[in-house]
Amino acid sequence: MRQSRLIMGMPITVEVVSDSSRAEDAINKVFKYFTAVDERFSTYKYTSEVMQINRKEIQKQQWSKEMQEVFSLAQKTHQETGGYFNIQRPDGSIDPSGVVKGWAIRNAADLLRNLGYRDFFIDAGGDIQSSGHNNQENPWSVGIRNPFQTEEIVKVLYPRGHGVATSGTYVRGQHIYNPHAPTEAILDPVSLTIIGPDVCEADRFATGAFAMGKQGMMFIESLKGFEGYSIDTEGIATMTSGFEAYTTL
Repeated sequence: MRQSRLIMGMPITVEVVSDSSRAEDAINKVFKYFTAVDERFSTYKYTSEVMQINRKEIQKQQWSKEMQEVFSLAQKTHQETGGYFNIQRPDGSIDPSGVVKGWAIRNAADLLRNLGYRDFFIDAGGDIQSSGHNNQENPWSVGIRNPFQTEEIVKVLYPRGHGVATSGTYVRGQHIYNPHAPTEAILDPVSLTIIGPDVCEADRFATGAFAMGKQGMMFIESLKGFEGYSIDTEGIATMTSGFEAYTTL
């Protein structure tokens, strides 16, 4: 069973391989979870907890458990990336979007596992967590899009339970910034796809590595358990040394 909905300002697709009539209930629970995440972390909803924090209406000791968890993960990523990952915007406001999406997808995957499902696929805005096999009993596959012709797939991946996350400027423009040079646009790469142990890990390092510009791929190469694939402004692709292991069945 496969369903898609627009939540958190992006299309979210959930597919569960099951003949059980309960699969629809499981998928609805996943979408309900993503809706709750949006209500808490959205920087566009006036009533969200993040917006209340930015308006200084609630103090740190009043933050929800989920907010504390996300902030802790963001601080950890900030340290691990040498400050390139930073949820504090140049205007001083907080925007945890760079870590929330992958974190939420991972939690949604755990929700499905706890309900007894082992074969599923979750795609939220191009960041993906899969498990097991598809309804053809084949490993799930993930396509990397050509940032200059988005209908074209330039690489097909078989993540085998690993998480896949992509950062780039070709869809949303300059929404990621380099905290060490906040006024400078990131022009290279145009797209950066990361494979990590799970989608949360892939997502947080995809954001941090993209903010590093051309140095981002060297950073990913240095991380154990991660691989990367970048496309620059000339359309030239660069991959880490172990990336090709995920391009074959």
